[in-house]
Amino acid sequence: EVQVVESGGGSVRPGESLKIHCTASGLPGFPNLGYCMAWFRQSPGKEREEVAHVDSEGVISREVWTEGRFSLSREEGAPNTLTLEINNTKTDDSAVYYCAAGPAAYTRRYTPYCPSYTYWGQGIQVTVSS
Repeated sequence: EVQVVESGGGSVRPGESLKIHCTASGLPGFPNLGYCMAWFRQSPGKEREEVAHVDSEGVISREVWTEGRFSLSREEGAPNTLTLEINNTKTDDSAVYYCAAGPAAYTRRYTPYCPSYTYWGQGIQVTVSS
């Protein structure tokens, strides 16, 4: 059974930092089959948006608006984990954050990319408020 489990989160004040963690287990074919993992978020009344992802070779890609405040990392030796750190939090960062995993795809030159995400966590609430 595939499980994608988020942890951490909670409430912080603007300007504080926060980490949320994700662990995916039971991924079919893992680790021989490469997987991408990503963080998304959704605020009330807004569409879900991707924050950042890591491909099967550990290359991290972040949305432009995350520059300078969001960082992505994995536990050493554990490519099925993903941690998102948010620094200098803002009230607009308040959202439900979702972790997702999906099989990596490869170009003709065997460069991995992440076309979609098959497995999703339940989501975890992050609230930034004074």
